[in-house]
Amino acid sequence: MQAIILAAGMGKRLGEYTRDNTKCMLEVNGIRLIDRTLEHLHRLRVSRVVLVVGYKNQNVKDYVGHDYKGTPIVYVDNDIYDKTNNIYSLFLAKDFLQEDNSLLLESDLIYNFDVLEKLYNDPYPNIALVDKYESWMDGTVVTLDEDNRITDFIDKGLFKYDDIKSYYKTVNIYKFSKDFSSRYYVPFLTAYCTALGQNEYYEQVLRIILDLRMAPIKALPLEGEIWYEIDDVQDLDIAEGMFAPTKEEHYKAISSRYGGYWRYPQMLDYCYLVNPYFPPQRMLDEIKASFETLLTEYPSGMKVNSLLASKNFGVRQDYILMGNGAAELIKAFMERHCHRLGNVIPTFEEYPNRMPKEHVVSYRSEREDFHYTADELISFFNDKSIDTLLVINPDNPSGNFLPMNELKRLLHWTQEKGIRLVVDESFVDFAETTEGRTLLSNEILERNPHLIVIKSISKSYGVPGLRLGVMASGDNKLIAALAKELAIWNVNSFGEFFMQIYEKYHRDYQVACEDFRRERNRFEKELRQMPYLQVYASQANYFLCKVTEPYTSHQLALLLLEHNIFVKDCSAKLGFENSNYIRLAVRDQYDNDFLIKVLKEMIV
Repeated sequence: MQAIILAAGMGKRLGEYTRDNTKCMLEVNGIRLIDRTLEHLHRLRVSRVVLVVGYKNQNVKDYVGHDYKGTPIVYVDNDIYDKTNNIYSLFLAKDFLQEDNSLLLESDLIYNFDVLEKLYNDPYPNIALVDKYESWMDGTVVTLDEDNRITDFIDKGLFKYDDIKSYYKTVNIYKFSKDFSSRYYVPFLTAYCTALGQNEYYEQVLRIILDLRMAPIKALPLEGEIWYEIDDVQDLDIAEGMFAPTKEEHYKAISSRYGGYWRYPQMLDYCYLVNPYFPPQRMLDEIKASFETLLTEYPSGMKVNSLLASKNFGVRQDYILMGNGAAELIKAFMERHCHRLGNVIPTFEEYPNRMPKEHVVSYRSEREDFHYTADELISFFNDKSIDTLLVINPDNPSGNFLPMNELKRLLHWTQEKGIRLVVDESFVDFAETTEGRTLLSNEILERNPHLIVIKSISKSYGVPGLRLGVMASGDNKLIAALAKELAIWNVNSFGEFFMQIYEKYHRDYQVACEDFRRERNRFEKELRQMPYLQVYASQANYFLCKVTEPYTSHQLALLLLEHNIFVKDCSAKLGFENSNYIRLAVRDQYDNDFLIKVLKEMIV
């Protein structure tokens, strides 16, 4: 078995990274792509490597040489690389294709050894390595029958987004037998290049062979093995995270992204917090039906969006403001209207991070689970010099929940003391209570103009991509002042449309929250079976868990990431002082069962 690597292209989309070198010379975490590939091929003991080069070809030849750890390397030059595509590069190597069974690879791929090993060891002679299509993928896709025979090659022009559930993306790694290449592929490759041109992709030839039913080509689907194609600088950034040299660096790279995990294959995000049961499919379909209009039309200004928020939350328009996520509203308030903050630690750090450290007075519960009462807050802050008291309810990450009677005591006390009370209700809809959950009412806001209520719609309603949040206060002068500090178009058309149609789905939202509470209770019982986790009661959509022997919280987070499960390691968070806690989001039952399965496998 030989290997043929196509490495003639210019890689223009990588800009300065390929200005003086071709893509196969690109470094990912300090290791060149060509070195990774040659090492994998050396481990497979291929008979030789045929390297088709073009752009900056002498750089490749000088760097690689004519053997790699005893594996011979021969070169094929594509002198018109700037006028042709990979079909011509492969055409130039056609004689080699007919001399031996071949692995065909493209040079801009990064993958672990088990990807090549899987293909190499499969007994079927003619195989395309494929992976289930995901939104980050680009290029040729195929459809398969029940026996994994390829039924169609679908290029970009014929791609239908309605059919993506049936699509598999070609990994651009193939295995061809000598007989298949000699009898079918090379003759058709030669005819295609002669008759139809050289600026095409070699998959076109496979499609013709398939259409003429000349020879069957099977697909070998990956099952969680890691690979990535690097076409631009964002791909390079993602690849460096996926293929970080150590578990520690891998976790750090993932953590520093703060989202966007749809770009990572099969990643289960147990760090960021959303409602897993809303929005319903019908609501999604309604948004999809208006997609083109929402994409091409301007959104309304702030005045209209505050009216939508007023309608949905039942408060006066001059009492409420809608933001580009709660984070925009938090930033605007904290940086201009808060001078000395009282808060609880550990907590959601977006608020105190907007203040100088010396202007923050923090209370820490003495309880192991970090829960606290209103009376404890009043007792602690009674003699402290603060102008604003922050309460996250339920708190993040502890899940502590202050019922309405305790919130009213805080309202009365802060009003007497001349302290503004900020209550963040981003997770309040998940709480189990027979009395009112929310302070978002005209009556409460009017009686307590010192009260500010903030709510993240992204978290509660399961739409973090829309970036929506609201702030409400009976102090309408404050709301008006904050409105002047925000951009007039701070909410996009998709977010505005969601708020416009939400009322029709209000009952669905209530049902979703009921479903969530049932799943949270079930999930909690399962988590409590883990001998190395101490699970604390929570009224939010996450659990704070203390990690005990044989693991530390960081060790457990690194181990879970090996299973593509990303959890929040709280050991570096203010208030934990390097103690061993993790926070686990509550997802739907299917995902939660997978996490429980992995956690059970870690019982020693």
